[in-house]
Amino acid sequence: MTFSYAEQIEQAMAALAEQQDRMAAAAQELQAATASATSKDRMVTATVGAQGQVVSLVFHTTAYRTMAPAQLGTVLADVLNTARADLGEQVAAAMGQFDGLGETLRASMTDGTELDELFAPLKAMRPGYAEAEAAEERRKRDRQEEFRG
Repeated sequence: MTFSYAEQIEQAMAALAEQQDRMAAAAQELQAATASATSKDRMVTATVGAQGQVVSLVFHTTAYRTMAPAQLGTVLADVLNTARADLGEQVAAAMGQFDGLGETLRASMTDGTELDELFAPLKAMRPGYAEAEAAEERRKRDRQEEFRG
């Protein structure tokens, strides 16, 4: 089933609006995100916010009072870095849902239409086109094999 160019534009705009809504929701979620980490000895828990800022440091014991300053600094640095890394993983997971978005939108605009025929000579002139096409074919084949199990 082929659609007119206007219908393809309308579908692409609807898909784009849907993705924008998803991105806005993900951005709001990430703005409120926090991550916490506790030291190995359970002495301190650090919580960091969306920008990596320290939201809280909670000392569960008084062991820090007898620690050498360098040792305490190391414990705090480790727990803060762990919390920041955990937050980074949250961000990566949230943003991972948008992998391939540009490709999807492009495909909704041009794949399988008369525009492909029109743009084919221009695409072929692009440096590295043959290698990119071969890689794309391998990627499609691999994804199809992955789908088949």
